[in-house]
Amino acid sequence: MTERTLAVVSAGLRVPSSTRLLADQLAAATGAELERRGVPVHTEQVELRDHGHDIVNHLLTGFPPTALKQVVDAVSGADGLIVVSPIFNASYSGLFKSFFDLLGEDALVDRPVLIGATGGTARHSLALEHALRPMFSYLRAVVMPTSVFAAPEDWAGGAAQGSLRGRIERAARELAEQVARRGSAEVADPFRLTTTFDQLLTGD
Repeated sequence: MTERTLAVVSAGLRVPSSTRLLADQLAAATGAELERRGVPVHTEQVELRDHGHDIVNHLLTGFPPTALKQVVDAVSGADGLIVVSPIFNASYSGLFKSFFDLLGEDALVDRPVLIGATGGTARHSLALEHALRPMFSYLRAVVMPTSVFAAPEDWAGGAAQGSLRGRIERAARELAEQVARRGSAEVADPFRLTTTFDQLLTGD
């Protein structure tokens, strides 16, 4: 079975970060599901806070530094994505949105994406449906039915943490199924010729 790649994008701003913790748990659960299906998986972790200055510079100049280009290529070429943002003012963070603004308009077409978020109150969970899901639908990605939100009480143990674990496992199964049944992602070459020289000479 061909190895699949997962890109795990987290936009937490602090260390330690509950956003990164949720991303790690989603990645581990998805990896375990793929391995159970006999599909080897390689995971690429992307911590956006490490590339914050480069993201802004790229937006201003249009030229990505080498490290950021490698990250963009890894995300664009992954067979599946796990994306997790903190919620600020009822939406994803500016850093999160700015990064995905850098991707080509066709970079995520038909790509399976699992969305997650963290926030200071469970009321922010609606941002997954009115902010993150529409953005990735606009990018023509295939967004998993189950989204995962973690509030502070979800990390405190007991029933709340058990409920979070159940949502993580359900979302991981959905993503693993999509990644396993699809072929490896094909990355479009921006320099590939779309017409032959014969067509250019004949004006076709």
